[in-house]
Amino acid sequence: MTAAEATTGRVAGIWIYPVKSLGGTPLDRVQLGPAGPEGDRAWTVVDAGSGEVLRGKHAPGLAGLTPTGDPVSDERTVTGALGRPVRIEPAPGGSAADAAAVHLVSRQAIDRAELGDVPEGCSADDPRANVLLDLPDDDERTWVGRTVRIGDAELHVTRTPKHCLGVYAEVRRPGGIAVGDAVLL
Repeated sequence: MTAAEATTGRVAGIWIYPVKSLGGTPLDRVQLGPAGPEGDRAWTVVDAGSGEVLRGKHAPGLAGLTPTGDPVSDERTVTGALGRPVRIEPAPGGSAADAAAVHLVSRQAIDRAELGDVPEGCSADDPRANVLLDLPDDDERTWVGRTVRIGDAELHVTRTPKHCLGVYAEVRRPGGIAVGDAVLL
């Protein structure tokens, strides 16, 4: 830790979403690369007839499905759940993340949302974040424009999501992060 850094919290949980719009997979540690967590949103669900990429907002049942890591098995599961044939395809460029490489959210933001302090259209139940933080005396919404170091990685916080909790960040220095790591601001 440098003189300019201060520990503001700890990593409480890590998730990746291997197939965009499907459920998440909890991890104890993950490698953050320039595109975000390794394996995050690496696959997409595509309508087999139209070729359209299907997203959770158009097929809400997707978020309740847990990917297995086997695209053929996942295709069968999603096809059965949606009642129409789909393909599971690699995401163009390796990641189908929409807004930023990493989505950070604090337990405190989830608590505030459960009390009614939540952006319209956002759910306190599943903010679909990659990193859950415990920030007893801080609010990640104040971090926009700042740098955060977690484990071996350095992140630049770019903005708050329009319809979700937490903040978005880009990876400035790739590296590994783990549950329990200090969050240095």
